[in-house]
Amino acid sequence: MAYRYSDRSIMINKDQAYRKILKDRGLKQITQFDTAEFGYPTSTQMQQLTSIPHVWKMGDKYYKLAHKHYGDPTLWWVIAWYNKKPTEGHIKAGDVLYIPTPLDMVLSFI
Repeated sequence: MAYRYSDRSIMINKDQAYRKILKDRGLKQITQFDTAEFGYPTSTQMQQLTSIPHVWKMGDKYYKLAHKHYGDPTLWWVIAWYNKKPTEGHIKAGDVLYIPTPLDMVLSFI
């Protein structure tokens, strides 16, 4: 199964800017992943994929589309990445998104 945090370094954050938050939560540090650097398919790779069009409508969510097309709602980020729209706030009703398939091939291009 694809996991978007695979092969990512784990960092410990004790930055002073978080002092109040850490104290309020009874924590000494925050553990977080480093920022991912995803590639994007080349034009040759894009020709190997099938892109299923989806017209965005009210009530749509990335996780719902991922569940419908991939059988796994946690793969919502694949659709967001492929469409270069990192959050649902970047989409409005009537926009056309594309669901890239086959999933295994898409993930190999990341």
